[in-house]
Order: sequence, then structure tokens, then C-alpha cells
Amino acid sequence: MKSWDDYEPAKDLFRDRVILVTGATSGIGRAVARDLTQHGATVVLHGRNAAALETVYEELKELGPEPVVAQLDFERAQGDEYQHLTEQIESRFERVDGLLHNAGILGDLSPIEHYNIGLWQRVMHVNLNAPFILTRCLLPLLRNSADASVLFTTSGVGNVGRAYWGAYCASKFATEGLAQVMADECENTSIRVNCINPGSTRTSMRRKAFPAEDPEKLPTPESITSPYLYLLGPDSRGVSGERFECRPGSKPAHLGEE
Repeated sequence: MKSWDDYEPAKDLFRDRVILVTGATSGIGRAVARDLTQHGATVVLHGRNAAALETVYEELKELGPEPVVAQLDFERAQGDEYQHLTEQIESRFERVDGLLHNAGILGDLSPIEHYNIGLWQRVMHVNLNAPFILTRCLLPLLRNSADASVLFTTSGVGNVGRAYWGAYCASKFATEGLAQVMADECENTSIRVNCINPGSTRTSMRRKAFPAEDPEKLPTPESITSPYLYLLGPDSRGVSGERFECRPGSKPAHLGEE
């Protein structure tokens, strides 16, 4: 596989697999959830808006296994709500085979000197604390899988600081650190942990960050799902502790020239 464009997942790649996708109601989350369903996964659709979740549910149930809706507002949810979600999944499936942390918020693009403290706390909570809490709660169910994948979303500012990117940049640095810690802790287990940078993609977050940019020149969420399927599925078994770029045409660096 010389680039992600060469990857062709088997039609039934995710048969009998349970994958939770956060932020599944739009953008990349929705596109990945759709492709997972079409390849046989039972997708647990996370979102904070009931109407949006219902829309995605109705769309996906016609394409493959019936999805499951998990409404949870990461900004306001308390510990018992995470535990309740975990218990519901355990009662129905007993395990989780994949967890995609896709949900996140941008915050403001402003200098640290003027960054709103409350907004900083919101961004750090949604982008870092909530994924930590959800992962911690789901770890027993991930251990119940013979081949589990946890995939965190990072950014181009996730390992190189850039002026004015404030809390978003800091949250993605921390996300990569969390993923590395988990990958190390999960060595010699059935759980693998990686990070993925979707890059410049035609999403609402991208429009907010770059309002003058022509979105028609950017890849669509639907065009960048291949690396997500690879990293969440069995084809990447044994790959852990890595950071991946998923631009169309880019090479999965760790794979070399297969």
C-alpha cells in the first residue's frame, strides 16, 4: 500500500464489530460512521443533538447493521452519564471493538494574552477531558474485544505550536500525549491506540478557522475515510503508538513501500 488511495477494505471488514464514533452527526464523524456501517459494523453514534442523531440513524440503518444512538453532551455531562452509557453498551454488546474520538470544538483564534478563560476551559474539557473520561469508562469493554482500536483525532497544530491557536492547539498536544501514554500502557494487550490528523477538510470547523478559504478546493470528509477504516479495523492489527496523516494520496509512513 503506497498511499491511502490504494487501500481497499473488504466489504465485510467490520462484520460483528461494535464501533463507537463521537461527533457522528456531521462532517468526518458522519462520513466515517457511514462507511463503517456499509462495511458491516454496528456503529454507536454519539452526538449531543437528538434530532441530528435521529437523522443519521435513519440514514445509516438502511445501509447495514442497525446503529445505536448515544446522546451525550460532553460539555455538560457528569460521571454518572458516562457510566450509564457504558452500562447500556455492556448490556447490549458486552464489548467495544473500536472507539473513534472525533468530536471537538475550536474555541477562538486569539493571542494567549486575550484568550477568554472560560472558553479555554470549555475547549480543554471537550477536546481532552471528555475523551479521557469516555475512554477510561470503556476500557473494560475494550479489553473484552479480541482486537480493539482506540483512535484519537489530532491536528496540524497537535505537535507544532502556532500563534493564536490557543486552547485548541494545547488540547491537541495533550491528546497526543494521552494517546502515547495509553499506547505504552496497552502494549502486549489486545488494545491498540493511535492518533490521526485529518488535515484540511471541508468541515464546519475548518470554515470557522479559515472563513476566507474556498471550501471547494478542500477534500470532502467522504474522501478521507480510508485511513480511518484501516486504523479502526483488523487490517492494522499490531499498529499502535503512531500518528497518521490522512490526506488523499499521502503514504502511511509506518508501512513503507508495500
